[in-house]
Amino acid sequence: MDIKGKVIAITGGGRGIGREIALSFAAKGGKLALLDLDADAMAETVKLVSEAGSEARAYVCNVAEEQTVEDTFNSIVKDFGAIHGLVNNAGILRDATLIKVKDGKVVKKLSGDNFSLVVDVHMKGAFLCAREAAAHMVELGVEEGCIVNMSSGAFRGNFGQTNYSAAKAGIVSMSRVWSKELARYNIRSMAIAPGAIETSLLRSMPEAALAALAKTIPLQRIGQVKNIAQTVEMIFENDYLTGDVIDVNGGMFL
Repeated sequence: MDIKGKVIAITGGGRGIGREIALSFAAKGGKLALLDLDADAMAETVKLVSEAGSEARAYVCNVAEEQTVEDTFNSIVKDFGAIHGLVNNAGILRDATLIKVKDGKVVKKLSGDNFSLVVDVHMKGAFLCAREAAAHMVELGVEEGCIVNMSSGAFRGNFGQTNYSAAKAGIVSMSRVWSKELARYNIRSMAIAPGAIETSLLRSMPEAALAALAKTIPLQRIGQVKNIAQTVEMIFENDYLTGDVIDVNGGMFL
């Protein structure tokens, strides 16, 4: 896909990886629809995209709410006249072990609400946004479409992340299903599984912990948000990539 002039929706587009992806597309002339709950963060990304010489619009959207997602994608198509791509990047963390035990007694459990919240934002959100994006692509008769879904190395199962790991594994599975179902419409679907990437969450860790984490990675360093944006861009531009998951982790799981 030639990114220039293409309309691409990015969930979680206000900051971090989502912002970096938006700026990467903007540099190649892509038009961005940013979805996030943080209006101020999106406004800053819109400003940066404009400074890069491209166009972006912000849409306050809870990706876990079906009607809100439907309305948002209708607005995107009305505002831009088309949609060619989607990056499912929105996410949230509510980490906890399944149970916490002290002196042989269970003192805390992973709550059902926190399980549902994480699964709803990551997995249900990706499902709803992909469904609406694909529906509009087909009805508009776009020549080619691309959906990139942000999973995580956690899809293999991370300690203390039952909810997050389950959601990220689900995203990989859904992405593969969509690649099979949507190929007839020339819509591709891929997943990316980042490893340790320098986001605000990681930067909140003590320096000693970050250094120890880096030593577990064969490349001996934490990844940058630009590494994820580069991979997203490559998937969009390589029209023979579909149905798989790309690990971007510096060899973390070798």
